Amino acid sequence: MLGLKHVAVNSFNENIAYIHRDCADFQADDIKILTKVEVYGGAEPVYAFLQVVDDAKLVKPTELGLNTEAFRQINLPEGAKISIAPAQPVPSLAAIKRKITGNILSGGEYSSIINDIAAHRYSNMDIASFLVASGSFMTASEVLALTEAMIGEDVIRWDDESIVVDFHCFGGVPGNKTDIVIAAIVAAYGLPMPRTAGRSLTSCAGVADTFAVLANVDIDEDKLRALVKENRAAITDFNSLSIASTGKIISTVERQLGIMQLQHLAASILSIKLAAGVTHLVLDIPVGPNSRIRSTNEAMRLRKLLEYVGDMLSLEIDAVITDGSEPIGNGIGAVLEARDVMKILRNKPDAPQDLLEKSLFLAGRVLEFDPKLRGGQGYAVAKEILTSGRALEAMNRIIFAQGKAPQPQLGHLTRDIVANRSGVVQSINNERINKIGVLAGASQYPGAGLDLLKKVGDTVEQGETLYRIHAVNSNNFAFANSAVDGNNGYEINTKGY
Repeated sequence: MLGLKHVAVNSFNENIAYIHRDCADFQADDIKILTKVEVYGGAEPVYAFLQVVDDAKLVKPTELGLNTEAFRQINLPEGAKISIAPAQPVPSLAAIKRKITGNILSGGEYSSIINDIAAHRYSNMDIASFLVASGSFMTASEVLALTEAMIGEDVIRWDDESIVVDFHCFGGVPGNKTDIVIAAIVAAYGLPMPRTAGRSLTSCAGVADTFAVLANVDIDEDKLRALVKENRAAITDFNSLSIASTGKIISTVERQLGIMQLQHLAASILSIKLAAGVTHLVLDIPVGPNSRIRSTNEAMRLRKLLEYVGDMLSLEIDAVITDGSEPIGNGIGAVLEARDVMKILRNKPDAPQDLLEKSLFLAGRVLEFDPKLRGGQGYAVAKEILTSGRALEAMNRIIFAQGKAPQPQLGHLTRDIVANRSGVVQSINNERINKIGVLAGASQYPGAGLDLLKKVGDTVEQGETLYRIHAVNSNNFAFANSAVDGNNGYEINTKGY
């Protein structure tokens, strides 16, 4: 038996166990390759990669060190007696090998894979193998099986609600924080909306990042139920919930790999919504040459896939294909996006009209889940709720109930990016704008980002400001400036000007 020691190392979802080279309980000299072990002593075995250390100050020969992730899982105090043994091969890895060779996997095989990932039997390398193997092709039945497996055992119940609504955008468009405006309108109308939102993965700011500028988003399941019951809507960071936990593990590896496969994304989104107890869901599928979904045909295939999975799992889906050819709203980055949202809710005359109109259109689609509304009435009802001030009142109640957040400052390091010639803005490259915003630090600091002053169709004079960079950190500021000098993301047409 060995004494447990916490080695305060965060390995980003990878369990690591450390033994001293002179460990008497395990022959460290026999280790020639990266070895996976099972650690016993807690309620369940913990699976970890074994690493050998020579410094007794880090781990003594009588100790087994576990990094932060593994130590949290074993749930024992330091000094507790534990033992280790070589891990047995994970049976579900055979299914991944079958997928690599082009086979269609069964529902049982997907369930086994997801269960093993949830139990941390898979390393990040194993998960990457699964993502790459299934990324080449997945049938609709496989996406259904993956979705069902990813829902998990923990599901939020809304026993007193016949309709529970939510909204999600497939992303790829900078700005575009319709979610928060929609939540305010739907709450004011009275439909229950537990908005499970994410932090930034590859964009300047996720919905949870933007709403965290206004209110606390770290809400657990019990608090979420209470808030929705009280205010009819709440916006929470999905990572603060215990539901559909496998999706969080997989998304971490996807981010490390820099890949995003639409079938995986669809399964992840739908499993989260189903685990949150959602019964009716509006999905925004933006299409544009520099968006995540590039063509209408691709969007149509995705919509049919989503509707099929929704039908099979009793989730009513309204998948809407929208214009994703340019950023939505003026702000790119959490503080600037929150500013745009509040301007809309306050009915300010300088509120971004594209974000306003899209929010009303999509909110109307959510409201039309109510059988008391006729088709086509949703937009008018949503507009009345917004212009009357009821949406702002609902948002203020949500913010107060969740806990008002300290207001972060807008980045003080600024640069105006100007037009190099006179003309009309012909296009704005979403990918380039997002990259510049990320380089400016928007995914790290709420106050960083871009403030867009010109949009597609606007007339500009040479030397006139197209957008303003805001940065908090001088290194980020330098990175963004360097990127802009190569390509600022704007195409200006001088013909006919």
